[in-house]
Amino acid sequence: MNSPSIISDSCSFERFREIAFHFVREHEADVLLGSPNFPDSCMSYLGIEPQGELVLQSDISGADVSAKMKAFCFAGDGPVIGYLSYELGHKLRGVGSNKDAEFPLLHLKKYRAVLVHDGGKSSLKSLCTNEAYRLVIEGSIQKAEAIPDVKLPSFAEGDICMSLDKQGYEDGVSRTLEYIRDGLTYQLNLTTRLTMDGGKVDPVLWFFGLHKRYPAPYYALFSSGGKVIVSTSPELFLRVEQGRVLSEPIKGTLRFDEYSEEQVYSLQNSIKEDSELSMIVDLIRNDISADCSYGSVVVEDHKSVFAVDNLLQMFSRVRGELAEGRDCIDLLLNAFPGGSITGCPKKSSMELIDRLEPHVRGPYCGSIVLIHGPQDMVSSIPIRTAVYDRETTKLDYWAGSGIVIDSDPEAEYKETIAKAGKILDPESV
Repeated sequence: MNSPSIISDSCSFERFREIAFHFVREHEADVLLGSPNFPDSCMSYLGIEPQGELVLQSDISGADVSAKMKAFCFAGDGPVIGYLSYELGHKLRGVGSNKDAEFPLLHLKKYRAVLVHDGGKSSLKSLCTNEAYRLVIEGSIQKAEAIPDVKLPSFAEGDICMSLDKQGYEDGVSRTLEYIRDGLTYQLNLTTRLTMDGGKVDPVLWFFGLHKRYPAPYYALFSSGGKVIVSTSPELFLRVEQGRVLSEPIKGTLRFDEYSEEQVYSLQNSIKEDSELSMIVDLIRNDISADCSYGSVVVEDHKSVFAVDNLLQMFSRVRGELAEGRDCIDLLLNAFPGGSITGCPKKSSMELIDRLEPHVRGPYCGSIVLIHGPQDMVSSIPIRTAVYDRETTKLDYWAGSGIVIDSDPEAEYKETIAKAGKILDPESV
């Protein structure tokens, strides 16, 4: 892939979103959307016409994953877009499970062309080696029209099948508290899977409609086999820019109807929420230290808060520098899956999660990645994420919360349902 070709120096984010919609409709493109509301996360990517794919199934050994990923991602130029399933973490961490695999462990793609939009500079560039195809792409951009306004679908409670219903989820929280008292975990992320008929859902219109209404920094729409992953995640897992590493774990949630500084103060000073975040920050420090230079790992902006989807979310920044001889795939696989969606200690918590949850997580709680070379990568944690099956029209969504010793089962269930609100009943958020 040759040097980037500048298409426009004055392309607004809204115009790029229309272009992305056009290419998803006409060319089955995959898209990562940032948000102008989050200046640190305003880069967007559009992968057009896959030219190569790497799909790893459950029969691969954990030791072979790194070599196959590096051979695929680092061969030639051009970024790779794709996802890692949560269950890849079982392979990497040596966690046994008897559940049937419903998703590949990993699916990555390389493209004939990639469009890159910088929301900060309002620039639009193309990455494409074929001059003739580049001209085709630039011509097709002119055909992009406004995204139709649609009413977002909602789902009645009676039409939703939950892998852990209210009683099941609260029982799971109670069992987790017993595991904590027994010293098997300090914190554990417990989730439920919600399954519904998505027959009337157009996943492409739904994705862009959600972004227009509830923008967040790490939206992704990715086709994998007959399934479409619709991620509306606000959480960065790992970003590597020329070897500089950043992770932003989120822990601590408070729903609000009207934003106020008093609520921010309440969240930051909650002993329970502080415990959740601080334990995960310590875990992330440990996870990335294995691949970062000695003394480079630091924590910044501890217990910061941002608002998204009528939820206050507390987070911290953990920074480091890649050590000599290490690359972003070493870092990704050694830190995977993200501590904010496992708990700690990581392996023990993952083993308990496998006992407590009757479902697989698949792309949810795995990672959606853009890898642009050994020293450059963006990786989100796909929370607030659904999977639409084009064949069955079944729609799956997952939600959960972090459990610590002073968790209340009913309150944790309510927090979990609040996180599912923008999918189940978007008019209520």
